[in-house]
Amino acid sequence: MAPGTARILVVEDEDSIGQGLCDVLTFRGHAVEWAKDGRTAVDTATAGDFDLILLDVMLPELNGYEVCRKLRAAKNSSGIIMLTAKGSEDDILRGFEMGADDYVTKPFSLRQLLARVDALLGRSQSATDETLSVGGLTIDPTRATASGPGGSVELSARELDVLRMLLDDPGRIVSRRQLLRDAWQMKNPEAIETRTVDVHIAKLRKKLSPLAAGSIQTVRGLGYRFATDGAK
Repeated sequence: MAPGTARILVVEDEDSIGQGLCDVLTFRGHAVEWAKDGRTAVDTATAGDFDLILLDVMLPELNGYEVCRKLRAAKNSSGIIMLTAKGSEDDILRGFEMGADDYVTKPFSLRQLLARVDALLGRSQSATDETLSVGGLTIDPTRATASGPGGSVELSARELDVLRMLLDDPGRIVSRRQLLRDAWQMKNPEAIETRTVDVHIAKLRKKLSPLAAGSIQTVRGLGYRFATDGAK
């Protein structure tokens, strides 16, 4: 899905922000709908086929975390960017645990938000759907799962992208900038302030730990690498 042709659901209870986002996204060529509370958001997202959902956290009826959780539980695969003034690492991690793809804290610049929208909509479609196995870990893109001796877990599309980059060449260090550029499709990653990579890595580590099939290591000042069990 190329930027400029997407169906987007804006979920925001503040009229000034919601109307502004709808106007800008419509001007850029997107087909946009607007929901002002959590329950309406769930109903609208379930009934429609949206490429992207911009989801505020502080909503009437049902908060954004619960909206996200319900949609993912229903196997909704729309990209989700959460918008909120709650910007602590715990808040961000909670959003990703509910299934969000990205997280933008208020106040945000319109330029930054649109860059994140374009990055999510422009996620590469060329990645292979074939399974990939390294050591005892296997990822299956068609099922969106990772499995190992300790069982299997479901992965979000973004988690699949990140893990695939790390598994493509086990032991190779992948920088944060490379992850932003290739997994997030950000053309100018150094210009964007984001802890998204760090939080996704933390969540992936938590998911992979019970599988007993290797781990993601931090190489201080350089990035991350995947190490099979027993590797130093």
